[in-house]
Amino acid sequence: MGPIRIGMLHSRVRVEEKLLIKALTERGAQVEMLDDRQIIFDFQRDSWGRFDVVLERCINHSRALYALRLLHDLGVPTVNTYGVALVCGNKLETTSALVRAGVPTPRCRIAFTPESALRAIEEIGYPVVLKPAVGSWGRLLSKVNDRDAAEAILEHKEILGSYHHSIFYIQEYIDKPARDIRSFVVGDETICAIYRYSDHWITNTARGGRAQNCPVTEELNRLSVAAARAVGGGVVAIDLLETKDGRLLVNEVNYTMEFRNSIAVTGVDIPGRVADYVLQVARDPEALEAPALLK
Repeated sequence: MGPIRIGMLHSRVRVEEKLLIKALTERGAQVEMLDDRQIIFDFQRDSWGRFDVVLERCINHSRALYALRLLHDLGVPTVNTYGVALVCGNKLETTSALVRAGVPTPRCRIAFTPESALRAIEEIGYPVVLKPAVGSWGRLLSKVNDRDAAEAILEHKEILGSYHHSIFYIQEYIDKPARDIRSFVVGDETICAIYRYSDHWITNTARGGRAQNCPVTEELNRLSVAAARAVGGGVVAIDLLETKDGRLLVNEVNYTMEFRNSIAVTGVDIPGRVADYVLQVARDPEALEAPALLK
């Protein structure tokens, strides 16, 4: 029996991908890089059977989603699955899955017109956060403090008119303690977590947030694993917010997680843990629990 064959679907080979390649090859796997700018899928011809599993590491959500859909239909195991990407890649889908599973989240409203969005904003009460349904790295977020700002931003979104602005996702603003929490779940375990500190209300490390180790408490593990299961499991990063009265709320779930800034501060070999999970899926694809919508 030869080495496990892994395809790594990617947009660019970043630090994370290099670390994953190293971890997988150290464990005896063969890794073939699959540039999403170059690959071609042929519906009538399956050339993907040479892989035991494909690890998705795309930057572009649409490319990741459609590639995972096609690989799923071809019977190729993937990490993460198409179902997980479908749910996590859209904030509406994510929030719906979390609420359906009873995972505590910030209050949220969805509206389809500027008029109904303004009513939804004032139902929640200022300030609120407006987010695009699809997006990452803290881009296109707006903290709306009053009606004048709400009217201006909603008008801008209506005139811009793109897909990112056509659905109004409105979330209550959580007055957190100058930080949020990102936890990393692999399979059914929260392997580590970080605090992300920032003087700005957006704390993403891609926007300058500073990482510090966060102890994985029983509650943090319970909520993180529950959130991961709600979206279909696999390898995900959970963003959580702390309220003034000490509750934890799950804000978002990320399916192609970045982790370069979290290895040193947590002391956890994140790429190694991901590699172990990918190899487990390659050896036993049935262990990869499929999301309900694809069963």
